[in-house]
Amino acid sequence: MSAVPRTEKPTGRFRRMLDRLSTSQEELHSAELQQDTQSTGCTRICDCDDRQIVKVTGTLRTVTLRPRAGVPALEAELFDGSAALDVVWLGRRSIVGIEPGRKLIASGRISMSHGRRVLFNPKYELRPLGQE
Repeated sequence: MSAVPRTEKPTGRFRRMLDRLSTSQEELHSAELQQDTQSTGCTRICDCDDRQIVKVTGTLRTVTLRPRAGVPALEAELFDGSAALDVVWLGRRSIVGIEPGRKLIASGRISMSHGRRVLFNPKYELRPLGQE
């Protein structure tokens, strides 16, 4: 009798618990964010191409005020578990609700700047605090 190699992971409760314990918090958070992206019908950031119109969701990692060509610009890094992109609101110094740790859905046209994906002045929707 020859042994057949198993190609799929065991899915028992004990195995899932062991996998969860051996996975880092960052990996767990990334998996949750990717699942949220899929459930909201948004595009994964890693799948976004230059000049593509997209709808993405994720958590804001950082929010900074960084002038661009002498004009105030509020910049935030949005992370969805697969990759990050910069969200930039030109002419804004602050926006109520835009803060690190907040989840949001943003839509607009992706552009590439210095090798990073950027959404300028996107339409956005803040996710309710209860869903975080």
